[in-house]
Amino acid sequence: MSENVDLVRLIYASWDRRDYRWIDWADPAIEFVVVDGPAPGRWSGLAGMWRGWTEVLAPWEDWRAEELECRDVDGQRVLALFRFSGRGKLSGLEVGRLSGRGANIFHFRGGKVTKLMAYWQHEHALADLGLEG
Repeated sequence: MSENVDLVRLIYASWDRRDYRWIDWADPAIEFVVVDGPAPGRWSGLAGMWRGWTEVLAPWEDWRAEELECRDVDGQRVLALFRFSGRGKLSGLEVGRLSGRGANIFHFRGGKVTKLMAYWQHEHALADLGLEG
């Protein structure tokens, strides 16, 4: 297992504890991209990533992302597949009914994440990487 995969697993463990303050893993100029889903967008820097996550997750309560698989793609990128759950604050809609399986692609340079691409549909991440489901 690669150091990058180990770091992504630590990131997910932190998120699972709802500890979003630990950001030592992120490059200060990180690019955060939500590729698909109800609120796609692009943000830059640590403050931008915080704003992006806040905008994406604000409509949901009890949001959870359970890591299903984490693999090194090419030494510079890690693919993390996960199952998410939560409920719309206004609609009561269970987010898992939208898809239930998402993905993140973490881009690394010098031991830091320089770009984080978030996908609501894991198939889109696999296609972007040229991988089969």
